[in-house]
Amino acid sequence: MIGAIIGDIVGSRFEFNNYRHTDFEIFHPDCSFTDDTVCTCAVADWVIQGGMNIPTPGPKFALLLQSWCLRYPNPKGGYGGRFRDWIDNPVPYDSFGNGAAMRVSPVGDYFDFDKDLRSGVEMVTAVSHNHPEGLKGAQATAMAIWLAKCGSDKIEICNIASKEFGYNLNFTCDSIRKTNQFDETCQVTVPQALVCFQQSTDFESAIRLAVSIGGDSDTIAAIAGSIAEAYYGVPDWMKDEAMHRLPLEMQKLTIDFYQMLNHKL
Repeated sequence: MIGAIIGDIVGSRFEFNNYRHTDFEIFHPDCSFTDDTVCTCAVADWVIQGGMNIPTPGPKFALLLQSWCLRYPNPKGGYGGRFRDWIDNPVPYDSFGNGAAMRVSPVGDYFDFDKDLRSGVEMVTAVSHNHPEGLKGAQATAMAIWLAKCGSDKIEICNIASKEFGYNLNFTCDSIRKTNQFDETCQVTVPQALVCFQQSTDFESAIRLAVSIGGDSDTIAAIAGSIAEAYYGVPDWMKDEAMHRLPLEMQKLTIDFYQMLNHKL
């Protein structure tokens, strides 16, 4: 969860002003959380409240997501047009946008693959992003997180993502960087985030690579960061910097979520 939030905050100032290098100031005064963090908090809140064990878990999550978005109606960068309509009328709209993948990390962090992971992903995705590509992007992200926290190496994680979900990962950050354009779809950004993770050497480098390839910088970095957190862990200074940029209720929710994870372990 915190890996996604860090990626979102760091990438926020580059979403509409790409910087195709890795030598940027990682926590700049212009950095702020965006809709990616708001939606990730909604998923974490759903997990804390019982996830799939609560009555009508799908509709419950839709109401939680709507509530979080209404409390933060103007995050940096705003909400996508169709998702903003969803906030007013929370009905699935056949979306394959990368909003499916950027918010799913608490499910990958908490649930076990052999039990509830796939069901949990579907619960928090299909309320809005019910297109097969949207569901696939969220499933691939959550599975990569689960594999990373279980000790799989980067090659295995990416090979499984490629085989299971049909993603072509035979390219490099350098090749993406040369031609990448803004694209909010799962089928473009999830493979890009996986390649950034695959070519990283630590958590910070995963975030820097994700920002440097251009495109939808905050969301690519959020997805890559969620996987990199499970694989590398997160430096304390980066956690602290990110937490300072969150409202108090988001700080508390994040603390509560990790306390729940630690208790589960």
